[in-house]
Amino acid sequence: MTTISVEHVRKSFGKVVAVDDLSFATPPGAITAFLGPNGAGKTTTLRMILGLVTPDTGRVTVGGRPYRALEQPLRQVGAVLEATAFHPGLTAEAHLRALAIAAGIDEARVGEVLDLTGLDGAGGRRVRGFSLGMRQRLALATALLGDPGLLILDEPANGLDPAGMRWLRGFLRAYAMDGHGVLVSTHVLAEVEQIADHVVIIAAGRLRWSGPMPEAASLEELYLEVAG
Repeated sequence: MTTISVEHVRKSFGKVVAVDDLSFATPPGAITAFLGPNGAGKTTTLRMILGLVTPDTGRVTVGGRPYRALEQPLRQVGAVLEATAFHPGLTAEAHLRALAIAAGIDEARVGEVLDLTGLDGAGGRRVRGFSLGMRQRLALATALLGDPGLLILDEPANGLDPAGMRWLRGFLRAYAMDGHGVLVSTHVLAEVEQIADHVVIIAAGRLRWSGPMPEAASLEELYLEVAG
């Protein structure tokens, strides 16, 4: 099972310390909620996990190896950091097919991920006409192309209506029950209470709390105490 390990990581941008001696690990086959206020260092941490930013010190691994050392990264890790990185003139199907070809993934997978994300009826539509919620679904479909063992999602519920949020909860729960890992960066505590097995909270770039999901009634108190 693919898991994430962050070990004593530090990252600065000029005089600004974004992440400071941060360590945590995600359990296998579980949904881990990654929480923290704006500016806590969550996005920088996600980018270091995905090899987009190099830590000044420390080590970040996915499945025991740095992301950049993975031979077929899309088959091990699917990531959604933003739901806007699409060419507006392409259809959803064309976008996914181009990525599948580039990654050496069977093009039959395109139809499968469109179906998995509820976009099976929208594959022929151009992305410029998609709502934010549909773009979120397309971003998730993109992450699922390689049938990865781990998903990394940054605010995946943005733009989803209540029905879409219920669908996302069910999808992520089923995905984890199949033995996959999920790391969800979010600030929506109500969603965390309903889906997370494990919680990591950071503030000012440092780990404040990590452990199994606490009782729902105490999560908000814990978050406010350590991140406020």
